[in-house]
Order: sequence, then structure tokens, then C-alpha cells
Amino acid sequence: MNDLASANPLSMVITQATPIDQSPAAVYVAGLGSVNSRRNMGRYLNQIAGLFAENADRFTFQWAALRYQHTQAIRVRLSERYAPATVNGMLSALRGVLKECWRLGQMSAEDYQRAVDFENVKGDTLPAGRDLTAGEIIALSDACFSDTSAAGIRDAAIIGMMYTCGLRRSEIAKLTTADYNSDSGQLKVIKSKGSKSRMVYVTNGAQTALNDWLAIRGSATGALFTRINKGGKISSDGMTGQAIYDMLLKRGNPEKTGIATFTPHDFRRTFVGDLLDRGVDIVTVQKLAGHASPTTTARYDRRPESVKQQAAQKLHFPYKQRKSAE
Repeated sequence: MNDLASANPLSMVITQATPIDQSPAAVYVAGLGSVNSRRNMGRYLNQIAGLFAENADRFTFQWAALRYQHTQAIRVRLSERYAPATVNGMLSALRGVLKECWRLGQMSAEDYQRAVDFENVKGDTLPAGRDLTAGEIIALSDACFSDTSAAGIRDAAIIGMMYTCGLRRSEIAKLTTADYNSDSGQLKVIKSKGSKSRMVYVTNGAQTALNDWLAIRGSATGALFTRINKGGKISSDGMTGQAIYDMLLKRGNPEKTGIATFTPHDFRRTFVGDLLDRGVDIVTVQKLAGHASPTTTARYDRRPESVKQQAAQKLHFPYKQRKSAE
């Protein structure tokens, strides 16, 4: 038992089993809007519980026993182990589960308000991953183009939309034919991260690739991107986020393309960075990316100081220099 557990007056019942319908962690996680959120927040709660006892998890840990001194100790311990962005995600999970303790009648309103009276951890960190170069984007497109099967066209459309629309793979997997307007290129991204929706636009080569895919797929309603079996037959079943991940591994095989290892999220990072490099204002980029705040978008800004200097020169103060006294 570590020092955090020792500080807890109910440390002896830390791993006591709780009926699932009375588990604040189970109720909190079940109420989250997306599979990714449920997975991430559930993992965070397990990690917090593990600070108290090795055998504790989110279901057995007695969240209602936490008080102000414990949540402050949790905040300090997490900040010693993780980056600020990760810590703040974990603290958000902690606030959520404590709120369910109050809702379930396991914690008084006063104890709840005191326990959640902690601030997020301050600090800037660079987003994970790397930017894809223009040459790497071309290499991925060429890898798909060289595959004359339906999968080659489908995969080119997916990659094109991930780069030019900044879509997450989970968002790609949820798209249906009803979400896309082929005339305007408008695409509805429904219930993305945080259960938010937004509009993006498929243009240029990405739209050409998507329209080519739809010509092969057909006009039947359903998933926009569907599975293709080994015999080349197009299925009506939609692709999963994992299937899209596996496809990117295949198309970006370093031995065939010479592309260094990358992740699906690197397309979003590149999307945001390239738009900012091209002078698109940060609020517009934020809306296109579906970020909750421009602060998140700003983390991907890779523009040099010279850009800031050029921006400053766009403003003029109407002052006339005085003539020097003779």
C-alpha cells in the first residue's frame, strides 16, 4: 500500500466490489458518447485507481471515499508521471466519476464540490506524431493508383479525405452515402469526438477519387466505405476503424514506398499545419478539424517567427516622423 492509500481513511475497502448499477465508474463510462471516449476514460480511471493499490481498478475502487486531500494528491502524482495534456484528460475522468458519485447519492454535495476543487495542469506539449511531406502524400496516392482493383480506388479516396478534410479514422468508418453531397462536395461528419458534428468539404483530387469510388460502389444507401473481400467483391458492410488502420499500414509499407512510419492521426496533424501554412485563419481551421478550442489547433501551428513578423507589418500606425532640429 502506497502513501496515497495510507492517506485514505477508507483504504482498507479500496478494492471492495460494487454492484454494477451502483458503480459510479460504470455509469460514467457508459454515458460517454463514443467508443474511443469510453475506452480512454476507462483506462484513465484504472490508472488513477492503480495509484492507491496495484489490484484496484475502476470498478472496485471506492471513488466516493475520495476527499479534497486525495484528489490534490492524485493531481500531483499524475503530473509527475504524464504530460500535461494526458494529465488533464485523466483529471476530466476523475471529475466525471466523482459527479456520478454525487448523482448516485454516494457523496454529499459539499464533499463532491470540495473533491473536484482542483485545477488542470498547465503546460504546453507538442502533439504526438509527425507531419507528412508532400512527397509522402504523393507516394501514398501512387501506391493506391498502381492497384487497379476496387480497393485501390477506395483506399485513395480514404487517404485523400483524411489529408484534405482532416478526418479521424473513426469518423471515416461512420460515414454513410447520405452524408455526402457529390455536387457541392459537402460532407457531414456526424457525432464525432465529443458527440459533436461538423461540415467539411471534399475537393480537388480527393473528390475525384471519392466520386470514382462511388461509381464502383454503387448508389445503394449505407456505409460510404465498405469492405472488399479477397475475391474483389464489394460488400455492403462498412469498414471499421481498425480496418482503415490496417489499410494505411499496407499502403504505407516502408519497403515498397520508402515512407517512414506514420499514424492515422498524422494526417490530421498535417491537415492543420498545411492549412495554417497557407494562411487560413485559425478559427476556420479549428472548425474544419472539429477541435473544441483554437488552443488545441494552435498546438499544430508550425509557422516560423518570420510569419508573425510579416503579420505585424500588415498593421500601420499613422505617425509622421518629426524633422530633426537644426
